Order: sequence, then structure tokens, then C-alpha cells
Amino acid sequence: SLKQGYAILATMVTIWVGFTALMMWTEFAHHGPAFDIAGGAMEGKETRFGIGGTSIFAVATTLTSTGAVDGFHSSFTGFGGGIAMLGMQLGEIAPGGTGSGLYGMLIMAIIAVFIAGLMVGRTPEYLGKKIGTREIKFAACYILVTPALVLVFTAIAMAMPSTLTSMTNSGAHGFSEVLYAYTSGANNNGSAFAGLNANTPWFNTTIGLAMLLGRFVPMVFVLALAGSLAEQNPIPETAGTLRTNKPLFTGLLVGTVMIVAGLTYFPALALGPLAEGLAS
Repeated sequence: SLKQGYAILATMVTIWVGFTALMMWTEFAHHGPAFDIAGGAMEGKETRFGIGGTSIFAVATTLTSTGAVDGFHSSFTGFGGGIAMLGMQLGEIAPGGTGSGLYGMLIMAIIAVFIAGLMVGRTPEYLGKKIGTREIKFAACYILVTPALVLVFTAIAMAMPSTLTSMTNSGAHGFSEVLYAYTSGANNNGSAFAGLNANTPWFNTTIGLAMLLGRFVPMVFVLALAGSLAEQNPIPETAGTLRTNKPLFTGLLVGTVMIVAGLTYFPALALGPLAEGLAS
């Protein structure tokens, strides 16, 4: 219904505003004479728009599937680069790509009502349909496909000696370059951390596979889930039905999105942008 749509929209807006605030905070929060004169970290940023405009653009492009940039994401602070990466790792759902952002958020909504159902001990329902074992399996497969592609390819790449020759930077930032490349490919973004030479047989092949599988395999599970729900007869709301058009559900949905992505990607982010940000 329209009210459920408002709850989804409120979730997208909340995530976008939160990420924008964090990005601007980390890019403006610097100390020292040079940073004070410049008003923050200006390296790699579009001077016409400044830190604020470039930060907003970075969040907007990584929470969607545009891939356009007006500054070098690799030149952002460690935390700033991590925020850009996490925006894609959420599944680009705030608001995401045309169509894909909406069905990605709907998958998260199903996960959220499932968690709520576990809390109160009843079968979860969403939009008048019960979320049973088959539905939650399809939703779980959807949220596992892209992280598996990103993390497996990143791990293999980092284990190969040839990868070191493609990395301009070493240490945590070099790892972030590789992680960003596969995150962008699998999540259909197209932006990149400048500094990684991805024009090699290994990176051309594996990033291409990440793009192919990351685009089409999740669609299979979304269509399967839609077919499973379509087979059910609508059920009426009861006193125990979770109201999915209230601010409480918006908060639950935001928390679900962040927890699912955080638990999945946090170890990799800790080795890259978090380690770099804490060391600076």
C-alpha cells in the first residue's frame, strides 16, 4: 500500500542522510595549518564544489548505480573511502539503481519482518502474505550472492603475488583498492579507487564475472521469491500483525540493513578503510 511505500522511502532517506553526514564529518574533521587553510582534505576533490559538494556527490553515486564521480574516492580519508564502499555493499538500496534499489530494499523488509517474527514468536507477514521457510531461503540467497562474489574474489586476488604489481599503494589502502574494485563490479556501480591497475587478465576476467553474476543471479532469487508470494492467498491483518507503515518499522528496517551489511563486510572493512582511518 501507499503507507508501506512511505516507510520504505523513509528508510532510504534515513540511510542517505546518515551516510552524507558521516562523509562530510570525516572529510572536514582534520587538524593542522594546511587543513585549516583549505577547510579540510582537498586532495583529489573538485575545487569548484569543495569538500561538501564532493562528499554529497560521493555518497549519492555509491548509494546508487551511477558510477559517476567528481573527486577521487581513493584520495578521501580512510573512513571516507570506507563510507563510499559501504554504500555499495549495502546493495545500493538508498535509493539504488532503477528497479534494483526497490526490490533490494523489499528483500531487506522481508528479512526485517522475519526477525520481528522471531522476536514475538509468530509467523512473519508482509503485504498480506506469510513469510515462510521457502520465502526466507530465497531472501537469504539474495543477500549472500553479492558478498560472496566480492569477498571470495578479493581474498583470491590478495593471495596472488601478481596483485601487488597492480597496486599503487601498499598496506591497508592497497587492500582497499582491490576490495573497492570488486565491490563496485559486483554491485554494478562502475566507480573505482584510482591507483589500482585493473587492466590485467586476472582483474579483467574476475571483475567481469563479478559484474555478470552480481547482476543476474540476484534477479533469479527475486523472481523466485515473487513467484512464491504470488502463489499465496492474501491474509487479513490481525492484532498481532507487525505494522509495516510505522516509524518503528522504519527503524527496524534501517537496523536490519546496517547489521546485515556490517556483519558481512566488517572483517574486510576492518582490514582496509577502518585500519587506515584509525592509523591516520
